[in-house]
Amino acid sequence: MTNRKEPFNDVIDHMSKIEGAPMNKPEMGSLPLGIRIIGYTIIGFTGLLTLFALIFGLFD
Repeated sequence: MTNRKEPFNDVIDHMSKIEGAPMNKPEMGSLPLGIRIIGYTIIGFTGLLTLFALIFGLFD
């Protein structure tokens, strides 16, 4: 069993063959390690910043 989606109609199939667009989304675990580390850092920093803003907002 494959993970490939079947095209909706012949036009979509032809467009995907001409443009080379993938029919399915890439898996997030397949990203390179550097990009994953940058993403985790940005998400973590945003979460910590939000947490600090909530905590210090209560002391105001």
